[in-house]
Amino acid sequence: MSPLLFIAGIFLVGGFLQGLTGFGAALIAMPLLCLFIDVKTAVPLCVLNSIAITSYLITKLNSHIDFRKVLPLCLSAIPGIYVGSTLLHEVNSNILSICLGTLLITYSLYNLAFSPRRRPLATYWAYLAGFSSGTIGSAFSTGGPPTIIYTTLNDWSKDQIKAALTAFFIFNSVVTVTVHAFTGLITPSVLQMFTVSCPSVLVGTILGSAVYNHLPRKTYVRIFPVFWLFPESLFYFRDKH
Repeated sequence: MSPLLFIAGIFLVGGFLQGLTGFGAALIAMPLLCLFIDVKTAVPLCVLNSIAITSYLITKLNSHIDFRKVLPLCLSAIPGIYVGSTLLHEVNSNILSICLGTLLITYSLYNLAFSPRRRPLATYWAYLAGFSSGTIGSAFSTGGPPTIIYTTLNDWSKDQIKAALTAFFIFNSVVTVTVHAFTGLITPSVLQMFTVSCPSVLVGTILGSAVYNHLPRKTYVRIFPVFWLFPESLFYFRDKH
């Protein structure tokens, strides 16, 4: 199979997952892409496709976005991005990978075994989640878990959860792709792969969104830990490129 067709297939599946849950394209794409392309190519490619996905989803979820809920997440992510970049340079990446993988597996197993009680969370938890997501996203290229944990523990509807995640991810993706452009990571090769993968990721997103419309909230939330266990946790336990 042509590498470009394989990339398109990966993002078709990734788009379906994010259309279904509001997150997750990078969970599928990054481990598979890094098997045959450099991580410095895979990361900006994922971010560009993330903008395509979230731009579509935001049009469907616009009426459910509460900017008072999303703003603390976005503001606190900005210093988190700086901290994550510093950690990536100063701390052994294997240590960071093991810590994050342990967190994801522990929380996923807990969420599968029990049903955490939903309740209104104090605003400072939003700042902590946004900062953590910014840090992890900058260091590992996928910073969703802290924000996903925060939104699903809150007493929000599934539409409010998905809308908050989409608004947060589109903000982070735009900031990140801007940085990538200024630092030279958006290369002609990346743009070629994006041109091929963008249509398939949008098809996947549309299909995933159609399935999402038929999911009850309880089933929707229970999907999350399954996708954290496979393949993301395995990815983080691998040696970093």
